[in-house]
Amino acid sequence: MSNFLQKFGAYWLGKLERLGRATLFLFHLVAALASLVKRPSLLVKQLHASGVMTLSIVLVSGLFVGMVLSLQFYNTLIDFGQEERVGTLVALTLVRELGPVVTGLLFAGRAGSAMTAEIGLMKATEQLSGLEMMAVDPFKRVFAPRFLAGFIALPMLAAMFSAVGVMGGHLVGVEVLGVDANAYWSQMHSSVSFTHDVCNGLVKGLVFGFVVSWISIFEGADCIPTSEGVSSATTRTVVYSSLAILGLDFLLTAVMF
Repeated sequence: MSNFLQKFGAYWLGKLERLGRATLFLFHLVAALASLVKRPSLLVKQLHASGVMTLSIVLVSGLFVGMVLSLQFYNTLIDFGQEERVGTLVALTLVRELGPVVTGLLFAGRAGSAMTAEIGLMKATEQLSGLEMMAVDPFKRVFAPRFLAGFIALPMLAAMFSAVGVMGGHLVGVEVLGVDANAYWSQMHSSVSFTHDVCNGLVKGLVFGFVVSWISIFEGADCIPTSEGVSSATTRTVVYSSLAILGLDFLLTAVMF
């Protein structure tokens, strides 16, 4: 029993110690953001890598999610004679929840894992150590541009996901199922609030972008510099980011709505 308690305590002490290192890493990361004012090209490059390269999967996913939501809501609402409110439910579901959450999960799986693998390989091949030997701060040159790019890109991708999802809902609800187009848009316009729904969805996107970028960069910088260590760090990035997104989504929803 004492051996079990010892191992249990050591495990959680190790987790707390790693969380402390991640917090200190975040402080250094935020402090290094000011250096991007002098080198905006680094940010633009990472915005392309994190945002533009993730755009295709986000748009395709948003289209199909909107189509499925419209089909499901129509099959439920038609029993109550309220099928014209399909647009309202599709828009609110996407803007409030599915847009930020699904985009965050897709971003973690595509861009977050790529950031971890890239930084992990730079550590394994001693490129980060080489930068330090040349008096180049990796936080300013490598970490900060990726962090800020993820923070900016994810809410923009979430907004595009929701917009394409609404169009997908219109495609199925109006063109396929026969819902009146004027009712689809008018009901949505009268029910969806920009300040209460759209802005809160964007806030979720900003929070998710902050957390996913932080986890991705820290896991890459803190990984064991071997092929197996980089692989494990990439896996941890996707798992931790997904759990963080789902947990924070509940907390933010409880506070906002």
